[in-house]
Order: sequence, then C-alpha cells, then structure tokens
Amino acid sequence: MTEKGSGMKDYDPDEEEDVTVQMRLEGAAEGTRAPANLVMDRVRFSEVLEEAESSDRLVTLRNVIRRLRAIIESPKSDRETIIRERPDAEGCTVIVRRDILLSELDQILEARTIERAKYYVRRLRAGILGTKTNHINEINLLRWKEYDDIITDSLWILPRRDTSGAHLAWYWGNFIPQIPRQMMLRYTRTGDWVLDTFVGSGTTLIECRRLGRNGIGIELNPEVAERARELVESEPNEHGVVSDIVVGDSRTIDIAEMLKRYGIDSVQLVIMHPPYHDIIKFTEDDRDLSNAPTVDEFLKMFGEVVDNVTPYLEKGRYLVLVIGDKYTKGEWIPLGFYCMQEVMDRDYLLKSIIVKNFEETRGKRAQKELWRYRALAGGFYVFKHEYIMLFVKK
Repeated sequence: MTEKGSGMKDYDPDEEEDVTVQMRLEGAAEGTRAPANLVMDRVRFSEVLEEAESSDRLVTLRNVIRRLRAIIESPKSDRETIIRERPDAEGCTVIVRRDILLSELDQILEARTIERAKYYVRRLRAGILGTKTNHINEINLLRWKEYDDIITDSLWILPRRDTSGAHLAWYWGNFIPQIPRQMMLRYTRTGDWVLDTFVGSGTTLIECRRLGRNGIGIELNPEVAERARELVESEPNEHGVVSDIVVGDSRTIDIAEMLKRYGIDSVQLVIMHPPYHDIIKFTEDDRDLSNAPTVDEFLKMFGEVVDNVTPYLEKGRYLVLVIGDKYTKGEWIPLGFYCMQEVMDRDYLLKSIIVKNFEETRGKRAQKELWRYRALAGGFYVFKHEYIMLFVKK
C-alpha cells in the first residue's frame, strides 16, 4: 500500500536537473565501509524544512539549510533536538543516510532560483514524512537515492561471489548469491514466498533467510539436497522464515501439495538456474536436464518445468531465469535465448535481459592461456558471461 504525506507532491525524476547516481555493487573492493546513518526526529526535521520552504527570499532559505547542514556535519552542535540517539518504536524518528542527506542539502544550496530550491526542499520533506512503494517490493521511491546497493543496469560486472556465512561455493554449477539477493530486493517484500526449482547448494534459500523471505527449493539429487539443508540451517534465521528443500523432479512434483503444507497456494517469485544442458553432468539420473540427449530434448524438459510451476506463480509476479550458452562441435548454441523463448511461449512477458560477467570457472581456472589459444585457433570467443532473464506472468 502506498502512503503519502498530506499535501506532498510526488517526486518526478524527469524534473531533476543534474543527478548522478553512483551504483555500488555488493562485494566491492576490500575496505569499503557503509555510510553512517543518522536518527532524526521526524517532526523537528520537518519543521526546519517547512521553515525553509516558507522563506520569501533565496538567501533566507539558504541560511536555514546551512544551519541544518551544520547540525548534520556536527551532531554535537545540535541545539534544536533534531538528531536523536536511537530510533523509537512509535515512528517519531526516521533513519537517514548521512552522505545522501548532505548531498540533498547541497543541491538545495546550489539552486539558482527560489522556486527550484523550494522544489528540492519539498522533495526532501516528502521523503522524511511519507512512503511511496508498491505491492512488488519495499523500495521507498521518495528516498530512491539511498538504494545504491540495488543494481539497475543491464550489465553486471561482479568481481567475485559472496562467500560470507553459509555460502561455501562447494557445488559445481552453483550461481553467485548476489543474483537471488538482487532479484528479491527488486521483486519481493518481507514475508513473500520464493520457489527455486533447481536449488542445488541452497544459495537462494540462504539469501531468503537473510532478507526475511520464505524459501522452498526443489532438488533432484538427494545427497546434494541434504548437504544444502545443512548449509541453509547453519545460516541464522533472524526473521523466522520457512526454509525447505524438497527432493523431487521439478517437472512432475506436486507443487500444490507442497505449498499446502504451509497454508499457501501460490508464490511471489520463481527462480530457475537449470543446467546449461550437458556442460556439467550433475547425476546419472535420466530425469536430470544435464543428461538430455539433444538440445531439443533439453528444451522440452525445461519447458515441462515451466509448465509445472506457472500455475502457482501469482499473476503479475516475476520468474527469474539464470542461464548461459554452450559451444559444441564448432558451433555456438544460444541456449539462453532458446530457453527464453520457451518461457515466452507460456504466457510470460519478457521484462529484462541482464548480462553478467564471470571471470573464471572451475573448468577454466588456471587454464586461461590454453583457452585463449583454443579461441584463436578455433575462431570463437571464450565465454565470459551468462544471462539473467526476467519475465512477468501475464
């Protein structure tokens, strides 16, 4: 539900004059520290901004903002009781990013006209008093600048996988935790249900625990499922969410019965990270997509997974497909786009295609020179990317 402060004008990004957003990827360089937060008295902060907005002269408005900025720069000088020591439980305080707030105040001070300065003040005040979200996620668009940990570009250059906590990277073919984390931040809310049809080492469910999402994973290999359960359970469950791994074939498992155990009949996000056909053989099981004898058979089996899952994904919610291509017998096989078409043929709209890099895999580790030689000799390019494809159910 969207909450708006009384009489506040919604922020329109098209009205911005010169905004540069510095995106930070999770797992950035060593030594990076999170910006300090400030606990502000919501009413007192709003009153100061209201004082600025009521000014008749630009110089007067600027003096009010400079006074406020000095307090933000040096909280010990606060004689107006704007900054609190800790948040309260009644909603009388608001936590703000100090660096973002200083940037907003500087933008007000740099405005050339009083009309533009007042516009920036109104926008800042709206973010302090109100909330503007949607039913898909919890991003407050009135304070959108604070979400620089959420990636919005279609090219992801991630230097390394997250190996914190229960993420051990022990499983061949597992994907980096940053992917499910980013997807859940964008396309779920706290308490939503996430279904991973190829759960593998449990990466998605570990991130579900961290973000307060309920997670169910399906895994064909019982041994892998048991190891994944151990890892997921080792991750703290501070939000008290459900984390369950079911052994079975995602093409045929009774999903309705599986969800019924938790008193639900649908999920809000589906994540699929299937085998990239036969690049890695995961089991000897004929039901394993990595054992499909041909690409066409692989696509048929993958399509059956989509068919089985689709009735249980809420309308208007998202399916995430993480997939790469393959190279065989001198030919590049666009496996990712073939799988994309399989999903689109089943009542989904394609929302985005993200290209994500990977610097090395187990198969190519310590063999960079060999693969470069092979590429030069064979006339192809070495795989350095995979796709994250986003679909919304019609």
